[in-house]
Amino acid sequence: MYKSILSVLFLSSLLVFSVEAAPKVTDVAAKQENSQTRLVKINSATVTELAALDGVGEVKAQAIVEYRKANGNFKSIEQLNEVKGIGDKLIEKNRANLSL
Repeated sequence: MYKSILSVLFLSSLLVFSVEAAPKVTDVAAKQENSQTRLVKINSATVTELAALDGVGEVKAQAIVEYRKANGNFKSIEQLNEVKGIGDKLIEKNRANLSL
């Protein structure tokens, strides 16, 4: 009797700890959303929004905003090449997250 009670307690404790150790679905979804950059509209994005792109820091983001102010809105994503410090590799790395 004593042995069966201990067995039940042991098995129930395993069940409790396994439920606690399993990641919650909402936690996993939140991490996936944070790892994916949202769509950035280069003609209206702020320095902070642009800096969130992969490989674009505040300096490059500021250069994009200054170029946009001086030359008007971008006509294409490829026009980002005209901004100092922005090249084809950086554009391709972020293409899925860029829009006009």
